Amino acid sequence: MLKKVFGSAVFGVEATTVTVEVNVDKGIGYHLVGLPDNAIKESNYRIAAALQNNGFKIPGKKIIINMSPADLRKEGSAYDLTLALGILAASSQIKADDIEDYLIMGELSLDGGLQPIKGALPIAIKAREEGYKGFMLPMQNAKEAAIVDNLKVYGIDNIKQVIDFFDKDIALEETIIDTREEFYKNLDFPEFDFSDVKGQESIKRCMEIAAAGGHNVILIGPPGAGKTMLAKRLPSILPPMTLQEALETTKIHSVVGRVKDNAGLMSQRPFRSPHHTISDVALVGGGSYPQPGEISLSHNGVLFLDELPEFKRGVLEVLRQPLEDREVTISRAKFTVTYPSSFMLVASMNPSPSGYFNDPDAPVTSSPAEMQRYLSKISGPLLDRIDIHIEVTPVPFEKLADERKSETSVEIRKRVTAARELQTERFKDSDKVHYNAQMNTKYIRKHCKLDEASMQLLKVAMEKLNLSARAYDRILKVSRTIADLEGVENISGNHIGEAIQYRSLDREGWLG
Repeated sequence: MLKKVFGSAVFGVEATTVTVEVNVDKGIGYHLVGLPDNAIKESNYRIAAALQNNGFKIPGKKIIINMSPADLRKEGSAYDLTLALGILAASSQIKADDIEDYLIMGELSLDGGLQPIKGALPIAIKAREEGYKGFMLPMQNAKEAAIVDNLKVYGIDNIKQVIDFFDKDIALEETIIDTREEFYKNLDFPEFDFSDVKGQESIKRCMEIAAAGGHNVILIGPPGAGKTMLAKRLPSILPPMTLQEALETTKIHSVVGRVKDNAGLMSQRPFRSPHHTISDVALVGGGSYPQPGEISLSHNGVLFLDELPEFKRGVLEVLRQPLEDREVTISRAKFTVTYPSSFMLVASMNPSPSGYFNDPDAPVTSSPAEMQRYLSKISGPLLDRIDIHIEVTPVPFEKLADERKSETSVEIRKRVTAARELQTERFKDSDKVHYNAQMNTKYIRKHCKLDEASMQLLKVAMEKLNLSARAYDRILKVSRTIADLEGVENISGNHIGEAIQYRSLDREGWLG
């Protein structure tokens, strides 16, 4: 007897429906075809034990299972439940007249319990698109899948529940969540707050500008100056995610199984801080069967690279294209996948190998030549893609001992959000540009017009600091953001002057 059951394979950040055809006939043998990986090939042992422990069995007949489309690689243990139900239905151990109306996924434990799967959200979106009546999956993933409306989602704890649903018409409890209510309820602030930072007012100003325009920023200073502390607090002043951004972000994290158990929509902007030993594939994504990397997991959030010169040069160079295009394309001989990677890059570094400026009072000093050699580990093209370069100096004792609370993240966030709203209105007719850091040349020419005095100031800075054309564009973008924070339409010389100050790492400008 032939029976069809439906599962799904995640390809990039999209899902593709997989038809599991199970044919039980006279003879003996178990044949699984359709490009399954080792985890799927081993499933027959898990299925046999799970069925045995729930009063069923794999029939001693010839079982042929085809996973269609047969030329698409299937991987992972999430097909266990799909295969088990196909075997039961094809061998007439259960009646399952309407099993083809449901999409079924889940990894089986030996007692029939279900383990969480990856990619529940994109699979649910695909199930709704293709008109399935419902989606059955492990309970731990139910809230994640229930984000998708107009689709019945059933969270399952044990295979027996699914068997009883089809064989005995025992109803399953549908998982229902109000996506909007769930999203707005969880829009609380992270545990880190800018009020904890003593002093560093100029650096806080930089971080506010960076957040308001979505600009990349690099912090350079000696150990203990507060670089990491400031970077960790950046998400607390970023505008709240929109519902669309939250869906995009949750989808990417779902593909790699990073959504917390029993969690629905992600409402906090991601903050990723990989160690400097990371490989280029782990950073940008890829592998034999591509997975999103750290830059895609940072989509709509912050990627923090601490001790930037310690990263391998090849790893840093692969960042250049995603920083420009806001997406990364992984190409293989048989397929190509594209992952979104619109993130804010925050990097930090010491000014020299010893960690200190050229200061005779420092515990260990470095000469200007050593400092320049250390800085040259970061390529010019990569630095050009970072809009704001800022020096972080140690906080004096008087400010550290000051008991007064500084401005909170909530207060800064209000100004940042107001500036972002101006940008949203400005770019409302564009699909790809949403804030100033994303402006291309056309938008820069349109929205960053300068008067004669401002143009002359910028010309002098370009010539004196030997800045590149890309740095020129970066200065205009940052000055546009500074004007937006003030709520003014036209960029003035003050805005240009402040933006030029934030190019301190340009080669001829930093060491004087």
